[in-house]
Amino acid sequence: MTATRLITCLPGLIGAAGVVLAALSTHAYAGTSLNVAASMLSLHAPAILAIAAGGRAGVLNERGAGLAAWGLIAGILLFSGDLAWRAFFGAALFPMAAPSGGVLLIAGWLVAALSGLIGQTARG
Repeated sequence: MTATRLITCLPGLIGAAGVVLAALSTHAYAGTSLNVAASMLSLHAPAILAIAAGGRAGVLNERGAGLAAWGLIAGILLFSGDLAWRAFFGAALFPMAAPSGGVLLIAGWLVAALSGLIGQTARG
């Protein structure tokens, strides 16, 4: 594995870890600094991914990157949308909306990681 692929893979894993740690800091480890760790992971992952993708030298698999992006978009809309809806209206968007969004966020980051490992598909 090249360093370029590794630097593209890691943000996906970092982003997934940020989402997992955010969930843990809310439930099992409330009141700890785990929330800060989750925030830092989540903030840095997109920056690293953007830098790696900026090279556009066949580092990311195009289909995988698109799938990852749509997964992250859907996940953040569900996760954050549900939290905001609860704050404004005192009820969930629908049962399991935030956890479903969290699962999509984790999956999106893992697809981004896999896209970095696979690299660009050959064009014929």
